[in-house]
Parts: sequence; structure tokens; C-alpha cells
Amino acid sequence: MPHAVSIATPGLQALILCGPGSSFPTFTANPDENPKALLPIANRPMVWYPLEFCYRAGITNITVICPPSAEEAISTALKTNPFLTSLPFPRPDLLAPKDLDQNTGTAEILRLPELQEIVTSDFLVLPCDLVCELGADKLLQAWMVKSASLEDLVGDSHSQGPRSGGMGVWYPTKTGTPIKGEETDFVATIPLPPSTVLPAKGSLFPDMAKVVYSLPTDSLKDLLEEKKGFPLRHALLRQHPRVRMLTTHRDAHIYIFPHWVMQLIKENERLETLGEDVVGWWAKSTWQKGLSSKVGLDTVLRRPASDTSDGHLTPSGGSTTLPPRKLALDSRATDAPNPVITLLLQISLQLAKLPSLEETGPDSPASPFAHARKVAYPEGVKSRTTITKADSLVADNVTVQEKTSIKETVVGANCQIGEGAKLSQCLLMDGVVVGKNCKLTKCILGKRSEIGEGCVLTECEVQENLLVEVKTEAKDEKFMSSSGLEATEQELDAFDDDDGIDAGGDDDAED
Repeated sequence: MPHAVSIATPGLQALILCGPGSSFPTFTANPDENPKALLPIANRPMVWYPLEFCYRAGITNITVICPPSAEEAISTALKTNPFLTSLPFPRPDLLAPKDLDQNTGTAEILRLPELQEIVTSDFLVLPCDLVCELGADKLLQAWMVKSASLEDLVGDSHSQGPRSGGMGVWYPTKTGTPIKGEETDFVATIPLPPSTVLPAKGSLFPDMAKVVYSLPTDSLKDLLEEKKGFPLRHALLRQHPRVRMLTTHRDAHIYIFPHWVMQLIKENERLETLGEDVVGWWAKSTWQKGLSSKVGLDTVLRRPASDTSDGHLTPSGGSTTLPPRKLALDSRATDAPNPVITLLLQISLQLAKLPSLEETGPDSPASPFAHARKVAYPEGVKSRTTITKADSLVADNVTVQEKTSIKETVVGANCQIGEGAKLSQCLLMDGVVVGKNCKLTKCILGKRSEIGEGCVLTECEVQENLLVEVKTEAKDEKFMSSSGLEATEQELDAFDDDDGIDAGGDDDAED
């Protein structure tokens, strides 16, 4: 698949953070073998999308970062998965720091010695669960054009010359297809200085602003409850009377940082996360007196440039871009139905509607997410079947028996669809077997799961390698194996203590 590269980005590194996938419990119950980064989105491994994002921008110095438990699975996929092996050279590096686990914060990851050693220039941080229509080349161009001095960054006058600023991406959640329960962030911005030159068509400049306050909405709610209101500081309004407060946007966790941020994180252990701590405190440091000293920003920035960077100081603005179109999966989950799972299905189905390369032809512009063909193996499809190619994807080595109907559905490689089955708005991972006369609607089926004949399932999730019994009827259920979920001896003892039951099982309560 072709990868358009509009600009070269010498010296810029990319870090792709691969979490454990706690928000996908049905499909990452065994994160060692099935880490979140390898979950399929429209038949491609999740990590393919941030990798493609980097290559599209001309970034080839890429490091994929994962816990040691997921290293073998991701390493194997990078060497064998056809979508990952088809990416341009050079191949991304894989790093599994020994102290990285599922509880390590995103800023804490950058403080690990393995990361401190490899990050030697300005860098881009991406989550593995990113599917972004925003052109990476436009994002980087905007970052390089918008320069900022030290005064712009921390709001004091102790400048040792210009320093690179940072950039983050927030996107609107109020779209034509909103997700119920989707998390949002609170972000306050001020306008950037006006430009004397009109921006080019398609430029991100009109959507850019400078962040002065940012934190997740759940943290904002805790603050409101604790303070019985929003504690708006006079210093913010004195310095920035034109503040715009946004409550329906979400942090996409796409950050461009100057190299000196690595030193800031290394020297300040109170910084646990990139979004809430590094970006949030950095933003407030531009106007809140004394905070830059408390966080350590002024200490790092007062040093000569040679002490905080290797000389690669790309000019940028301490700003944020709010692109009109953005798709993202995020690791934060809320109450059922799980909006992250809903996004996994919705985005896969949305990508399935993109015209294939076969349909657009060599002279027509195609989406970077387009597949070569909508039905990769037409020989496996029997006659008298209905597959709506306009909104479906069927991968390699899939067999489809007669009288079946597949509408607005993504079918992974090596699946078998039985005679008379009807699939609508479903996502099937690799190796799924669907029995005769099944009716599946808005379901996600894990790898190598099997649906018995005559099943009727609606809005269900099925774990990998699981068999759903013949003629099962269910709605909004998670079919998961109990293996590995048994109570431990300590948990049973605690349960006995709580209920007042002695070791012999007799009730201690009075008759």
C-alpha cells in the first residue's frame, strides 16, 4: 500500500505507547498472547495505524514501547503480520522496559532509564489505539511554523534564548455519530497572535489555540465537588481575559514535545501522566505565579540549550490543534455499555465504508486506510450470497456458504460463515466459525471463537477460542471463559472472615 510522505522530519523521534488493554477485557483476557496493540481494527492490527501515521509524515525513527509480558507477541507480529511487514523501511524498534507494567503512568514511562537513553531529540508521542484522519504532515508543519520564546512557554523573563514549545491534539466528541458515555476533557484556550498572512487551504492554523488549562473531566468533577465550585484564579483572567472553555473535547494523546521535556520529567517524580500532569501543569505555568518553579520548568529552561538538547531545536508554539475530524480509541472506560468497545466496532465499520484501491484506481485519491479489495478472496464466496461491498470488508481465506447475508460487517482472515447465516454490523476477528442459520447483530467475535448453529445474538462480545452453544439467544452479553477467574485461597479466606464463617464452615452467629 502506498504511503504519501509530504515532508521530511530529520531528528524527530516517535514513541508509540502500547498499554495492557484493560478496557478490552473480553479480548485481552490474556494480554501476554493478545495485547491490546494487536487487536484488529478493520482487519489491521491496532498498532498499524499509529505506525502508518508516522510513516505518512516522514518519521522513520520509531520505537514501539510495551510491557515485557507483551514483547514476544508484538515482536512476532512485527515480523510476520502482513500488514505490519508491508510498512516502509526502516522497521520500528521494539522496547520493553523491565519496570514497565500496567500501572505505570505515561510520564513515568518516559522517566524509565531505557527511555531516557534512547530519546535524543524532539519527539512525538502516540497511543497505540489511534486511528486519525488528521494529516500528520499538516500537524508537524503547523508545529514547526509556530515558534515561541521562553517567555511564551513559562511566563517569566529568565530566557536563555528561544526554546521549542509543544503541541497536543484535542478533538470534538459531539459528532454525527456520538458515543454514549464517551469520556471528555476540560480544556481552556486563548487565541494565538493573529498572522498577517492568510493560511493556506487545508491548514490547521485556524483550528489552533494556546492551552492555558487542561485536565480530564472526571478530575474536574472531583475538583468541583471538593471546592464546591470551579476555583478560577484571578491571575488567569488578568493575563488572559479572552479564555475559551471547552467541555466536549477529548485529549487524543498525540503530543509533540521538545527534547528538554525528558529532563523535566526525569527531575520531577510528581509528574505521573503526560496529559494531566506534564501538559496540564505546563499550561498553568504560563500564568500561575510560582508554579513553573514548583514544577521545575524554570530550572530546566534556564539552562543553556546545549544542556537540554542535542542541538535539534525545531521552532514551535506551545499550542493545541483542534482538528474537525478525528477518530480515536482510548484506554479510559466508563460504565456499560463500554464506549471503548462501541468505538472499536464503530470505527471498524466506518473504515469498511472507504472505497478500496481497486475501486478508486491508480489516478484517484484514496484514503490511507483503504484496503486493496473489499473481498480479498472472492473464490471462497459461494453463489447465492449477499455481501454489501459498499460497507463491508472480507479478508483472505474466508469461506462463505450459500444463502448468507453479510451487511456492514468486517470479517477477519480464515473465518468460516455457515449456510443461511445473517450478519449485520458485526466485527469478526481471525478464524471465527459461524454456524448455519445464525443471526448476529452488532456483535464482536474474538479470534477462533465458534458460534453454534441457529444462534441469535445481538450486541454481544465473545472471547477468543470460546464456543457459544447451539441455538443460544442472547442480547448485550459477554461470553467469557471462567478459566483464570477462580478465587484464590486468600480471597476465599477473606470471604469467610467477612461473612463470619469459621474454618469448619459453621455459622458463628447466634441462633
